[in-house]
Amino acid sequence: MEALDHTAAHILAQAVKRLFPNAKLGIGSASETGFFYDFDADISEKDLPKIEKEMYKIIKEDIPVVRKEVTKEQAKSLFKDEPYKLEILKDLEPPITIYEQGDFVDLCKGPHVSSTGKVKAVKLLSVSGAYWKGNKDNKQLVRIRGVAFPSKKDLENYLKRIEEASKRDHRRIGKALDLFSLKEEAVGMPFFHPKGWSIFLELVNFMREINKKYGFQEVRTPMMMSKELWKRSGHWDHYKENMFVVEGGEYAIKPMNCPGHILLYSSRPRSYKELPIRYAEFTPLHRNEIRGTLHGLMRVTELSQDDAHVFLREDQLQEEINRLINLIKEVYSVFGMEPKPVLSTRPDDFMGDVKVWDKAEKELKSALDKSGLDYTIEEGEGAFYGPKIDFIIEDALGRKRQTATIQLDFQLPERFGLEYEGPNKKGRPIMIHRAVLGSIERFMGIMIEHYAGKFPIWLAPVQAIVLPITDAVKDYALDVYTRIKNDLRTEVNLEPETLNKKIRNAQLQNIPFIIVVGNREKENNTISIRTLDGNTKTMPIEEFLSKAKSLINKRVNSYTW
Repeated sequence: MEALDHTAAHILAQAVKRLFPNAKLGIGSASETGFFYDFDADISEKDLPKIEKEMYKIIKEDIPVVRKEVTKEQAKSLFKDEPYKLEILKDLEPPITIYEQGDFVDLCKGPHVSSTGKVKAVKLLSVSGAYWKGNKDNKQLVRIRGVAFPSKKDLENYLKRIEEASKRDHRRIGKALDLFSLKEEAVGMPFFHPKGWSIFLELVNFMREINKKYGFQEVRTPMMMSKELWKRSGHWDHYKENMFVVEGGEYAIKPMNCPGHILLYSSRPRSYKELPIRYAEFTPLHRNEIRGTLHGLMRVTELSQDDAHVFLREDQLQEEINRLINLIKEVYSVFGMEPKPVLSTRPDDFMGDVKVWDKAEKELKSALDKSGLDYTIEEGEGAFYGPKIDFIIEDALGRKRQTATIQLDFQLPERFGLEYEGPNKKGRPIMIHRAVLGSIERFMGIMIEHYAGKFPIWLAPVQAIVLPITDAVKDYALDVYTRIKNDLRTEVNLEPETLNKKIRNAQLQNIPFIIVVGNREKENNTISIRTLDGNTKTMPIEEFLSKAKSLINKRVNSYTW
């Protein structure tokens, strides 16, 4: 598929050059979700159908794809009219590989399929802006994204999945269920409505329970701290572009909590007997993301992480990592998910000594081996201060999402001179950075799409609604509402509408328990309950409350009594 997508990117570029001869080529490649190509050209969404039509012509021509090695001078001659390719060439060392398909040639490492005819089906999905080399100080190019498949049937199946994903789009559902909104007055900073905030708080309260169970103490650190702190932590050199800098450049709003937790640790002398010390925090963080990358709740500038840091001795390391892996497995079992670990190793832009990095990577690998979990390795994807274990989950559509993380850090304790008093001499603690849900905002977006807005009872913003059949039983409906509203998030609908319309509206709002009351229920002091999965039961109010509270407290995903 990578070779197929790579060839599709070249077919796209060849089609664009045929239709827009003055277009300049940027970078194109396979991606996790298909392929893309960047162009310096006047291309918009309305041009996609004719570009796609031209791509199918190239596919039908079944042009051989030929790999060649050339010298740097030969490459410069080939791309003399392509300024972006010439810029790329400056950083390349021979031998330089190119791929030819008919009259089209491109700088590329590959891989590719043998001819354009191997790509049986393509679909162009979008046009967006993309800064050259990802740098916002560079010119903004036009990025065209698409997907390619070895058969038309595969494309049809993909488009069906895309249609289902569109129905589950958290932005659409968020608006329909009145959960959150986004405003130009605060770009990338969600406004949570009462119903959305109730979900947010349920997730935070769940993590507070988990933190308490696993020995974490909740703390709060300042939102804004001095430039000197961020210099000392390394964020000023490695992360400054993503930080909001204020007060004439002397302060920055925190993008993460680790330096603040380090200051807490160093607020007094520590004994080796105190370790491990576990701090957790939910205060908002701010990251200066490029506006074009923002996406609903999935990518924001203001976020709250279920952030935590552990300070511990080296002899405690394996046990603690094992505890954290078990913690993550326990949390995701509640959502019916099985997280898959990925070990991410030293990146090119790293801080500290290579030997220390090798040691940290060895520790994480050893813990994963002992856990018995199947894991993969992503070379070069670690944080700048340490390697990490990232956890990948699959949602209801099979889409992979990176969520939890365990990051091992020998660097920051060294930079800040952290110590503990040992039985014979001073020691230096190791630091673990840990998030389980990650950004609560992003996780909430994932859950909205995973459940398609039909949340399990414990997360549902409205858990029950009371509907009177006639005006004659409104007083009983209000009595039922009063008796259950302190235990369940409950509404009552007394509007002069038909019962069928009220039920339909409640179903559209995905309310788990629709409680219908009429004369019979009033006489018997009972209620009729229709659950979101279509089951109906009649029972006394107290029995319903007992069963509903049990389901909520257990955080189950079904409505079965």
